[in-house]
Amino acid sequence: MKGTSLIVSIVLFIAIAVLYVLHFVGEESNEHGSDGEERAVINRDGLKIAYVKADSVLLNYDLSQDLHDDFTKKQEAYTSEYGIKRQVFEKDAAAFQEKLQRGGFLSEQRAVQERDRLVGMEQEVLKMDQELSTRLSELQAENNKKILDKLMDYVKELNVDNKYDYVFNASNILIGDEADNLTSDVLKALNERYAAETK
Repeated sequence: MKGTSLIVSIVLFIAIAVLYVLHFVGEESNEHGSDGEERAVINRDGLKIAYVKADSVLLNYDLSQDLHDDFTKKQEAYTSEYGIKRQVFEKDAAAFQEKLQRGGFLSEQRAVQERDRLVGMEQEVLKMDQELSTRLSELQAENNKKILDKLMDYVKELNVDNKYDYVFNASNILIGDEADNLTSDVLKALNERYAAETK
């Protein structure tokens, strides 16, 4: 038991010695550059930090809501267009199956032609589904970029006067001083600008 506590004491002594050396060597290297210049030691008191709740901006920005409404209308139109084409295919496929079962084709060749037509039609329906999904994804990405660009442009303008060292997205901040939260100011300014642009 005494041997174990002696080993633990030695390990702790070595760890404290290493931390002591690193602390003072690290402090010297932070204060002086490689060519002897003085460097500023950064601490929280010297930094000007702010954050914006981007998700809140997305939900409450008038441009975002208008883009979302437009997206929803296009999505409904695409869904309707796809649904009509899908229904026509399913109706033709059911009619083919029924006709085939009751022997309604004059020849096997005619049945094969109709089957091939339906296979081609099904491929068109699948292709249309993929194309519409791609268009909607691209539109969503384009809308998100528009909103993010507007947000970034305004934050850059805001920073010209305020000179923040960092402006964070609040989704990455667990705890923050509410005084550093710019969300309501940014949202108000963005909505005012959007209202002026749309007049």
